[in-house]
Amino acid sequence: MDIVCRRLQRSMQSNRFPNTSWTVVLKAGEDFSQQSQDALAILCKAYWYPLYAFVRRRGHSPEQAQDLTQEFFARLLEKHYVRDCRRERGRFRSFLLTSLKHFLANEWDRAQAQRRGGGETPVSLDAVVKRGEHRYSLEPRDNLTPEKIFEKEWALTLLEKTLCALEGEFEQAGKKDHFAHLKDFLTGPEARIPYSQLASGVGMSEGALRVTIHRLRARFREVLRQEISKTVSDPSEAGDEIRYLKSVLAR
Repeated sequence: MDIVCRRLQRSMQSNRFPNTSWTVVLKAGEDFSQQSQDALAILCKAYWYPLYAFVRRRGHSPEQAQDLTQEFFARLLEKHYVRDCRRERGRFRSFLLTSLKHFLANEWDRAQAQRRGGGETPVSLDAVVKRGEHRYSLEPRDNLTPEKIFEKEWALTLLEKTLCALEGEFEQAGKKDHFAHLKDFLTGPEARIPYSQLASGVGMSEGALRVTIHRLRARFREVLRQEISKTVSDPSEAGDEIRYLKSVLAR
């Protein structure tokens, strides 16, 4: 694992910058700090897959898409392109997609030349990108454009991050198995198992189970809003972003 990745892990473990949000990056302005650079790296590692899926849908092979995604993030971090982003543009996903399109159109040859010259990659994504190809191969083939694929995968990534956060909370409380039974109530239709049967399986009364599911849904909405707030420049925009991403998943 490269030096930057180790530094990022130590930073997260020590909570030196708990707010790894897009706001931290944008506030840096021209005085681009190490804190904002680290925050940007964490955001990039969290949301690389929608961009990888975009590149694949544009017709690139798995190997080409892996290289392109890796080089894009390397250049984004090395050259501080975020300085050109205006706060009023708002959303991290919009900034990333616009930056990637610019990279694909104008900078691939330059990136390849730098790579042949022995430049180091500040954030290694090789392992996660290789796993991403397996994920991409399992997705249904439809007529969505690369842009629509990007938006769909962005929304799914946010849901996945939210579910992982909730699972971690249940695990800390010693109730990880409960979450495995209840998570289907969060992102899909009502579970087919009757409440009475499920309550017995998790050692609750039916009434207690209904209360637990109600609270879990409320916590899910809260954590989802927190995750989305990390990707918009103004936290008040989180509600609009949630509604938009819901519409993307409903297409």
